[in-house]
Amino acid sequence: MTDVMVVDDEIGMRAALEASFRSHGWRVQTASGKNEALTVFRSAPCPLVVTDMRMPDGDGLGVMQGIRAMAPETAFIFLTAYGSVPEAVNAMKEGACDYLIKPVSFPVLKETAERILQRTPEDVSHSKEEGLIGHSPRFRSLLERARQIAKTEVDVLIEAESGTGKEKLAHFIHQASSRCNGPFVAVNCAAFPEALLESELFGHVRGAFTGALASKAGKFEMAQGGTLLLDEIGEMPLNLQPKLLRVIQEREVDRLGDTRPIHLNIRVIATTNRSLRDLVREGAFRADLYYRLNVIPLTLPPLRERQEDIPELAEYFLRHYAPPALRGSLRLAPELLARLKQHDWPGNVRELENAIRRALALSRGPVLGIEALEEIDPAPSPHGVARTAPVLEAGLTLHELERQLVERTLAAVDGNRTRAAEMLGISLRTIRNKIREYGLGPRRTG
Repeated sequence: MTDVMVVDDEIGMRAALEASFRSHGWRVQTASGKNEALTVFRSAPCPLVVTDMRMPDGDGLGVMQGIRAMAPETAFIFLTAYGSVPEAVNAMKEGACDYLIKPVSFPVLKETAERILQRTPEDVSHSKEEGLIGHSPRFRSLLERARQIAKTEVDVLIEAESGTGKEKLAHFIHQASSRCNGPFVAVNCAAFPEALLESELFGHVRGAFTGALASKAGKFEMAQGGTLLLDEIGEMPLNLQPKLLRVIQEREVDRLGDTRPIHLNIRVIATTNRSLRDLVREGAFRADLYYRLNVIPLTLPPLRERQEDIPELAEYFLRHYAPPALRGSLRLAPELLARLKQHDWPGNVRELENAIRRALALSRGPVLGIEALEEIDPAPSPHGVARTAPVLEAGLTLHELERQLVERTLAAVDGNRTRAAEMLGISLRTIRNKIREYGLGPRRTG
C-alpha cells in the first residue's frame, strides 16, 4: 500500500479524492489547509502530498516549504485552477514534481502519482535533464557510471548516435562534479571552417592574422575552472589534432600569435556520432589523440535499444510542450504508445520529441491517437536509409549512383544536411563536399 496526503479546503474535493485513492488501495490522510497539513504530516509522514494551490490559511507552496523542512524527499503534486497556473509554474521552479489543472481526472492523477513515486532520488535529479529520462536497466547503469565518473577529474569520451543526448550527458557529468559552479563551455568541431576553428579553440592575440583587430580568448580559456565539451570531435581537421593533443596533455594553451602559455584548469569531455576507432583505421583521426581522449568511454544506447523508456519520454515531452490550459488533461492513447514502441527511431530521442510536438499540433481532443502520427513509418529500415532507391541500370557509373543517393536522401529529409549525413552514415563535412561536387543546390533546412 502507498501513503498519500490530500490537502484541500473544499470538503467535497477532499472527500472525493480520499475515496478514489482508498478504492485503489492507497492509505490516505487529509487536511483542510496549510496548518493542519503540517500538524498531520509531523505525526505521520508520507512520501507524497497532493495539495490545492490556494487555501484560506496559506498557499500550496507554503505547504511544500513547511513539509520539505521536515522531509526534503517528499514529492508534491499541485492541483490548480487555470487562473493560478503561473503560481503552479513558480512552484515547479521551487521543486514541485508536477501540477494538474482542475477539474482533475483521477486516472490522470493516479498515473502521475505512481510515476513520481517510482523515481529514486537520483532519478529526480537527472530527470530534469531533458532527454536523460528512463528506467531501463542499461540506461540506469549508464547514468550511474556517469555519476561515478563525475566525482573524478578524468577526461571522458561519449560515443553515440545523433539525437541520443550526448551533450546533455556531458552537462549531467559537469553538474554532478565538483566543477558544477564553474563554466560549461561547448564548441561544435563541425560547425567552423578549419581556419576559424583554431582561433575558436585556442584564441588569438591582436594582429595574429588579417582581421584580428583585438585579442580574443579561446574556448579552452573560457572553460577555466569548469568543463569544455568538444562536440563531434571526429570532425576535427587532421592538421589541428596535434595541437589539440598537446593542449589536452599539457593543460596549457598558446593563443595564436602569442608565445606565453596559459595554464588550464579544466575537464575535457569529447563527443562523437562516429566510431573514432574506425576513423583511426581510416587515417582520419590520430591514434595518440584517440587514446588520450578515450580514458573513460561512455556509450549512450540508441532509443531502439531501450524501448521500455519510450512511454516515459513521450509523457515527458507531452507535459513539457502541452499548453498550460490543457496540461494534465492530455494523454497518449494506448495504440499510439504501441506505435511509438514499434518505430525504429533513427533520429533517437530528438526524433521522438519532434513527433510528440507534431502530435500536439495536429491533435483535436484530449487523447492523442495514432492519426496524429501518420507520417511515422511503424517499421522503418534498420539503419534509417532513404526509402526511395536509386535507379539501378546496367552501365550506370558509381559516380552517378552516388549522386542519385545523395540527392534523394536530401529530398527525403527536406534538405536537412545533418539528417542526411546521419542516414547515409557519413560526416557533415562529407555531405557538404558531396553537395558541392554534384551541384545539388542551396541548403534548405538544417
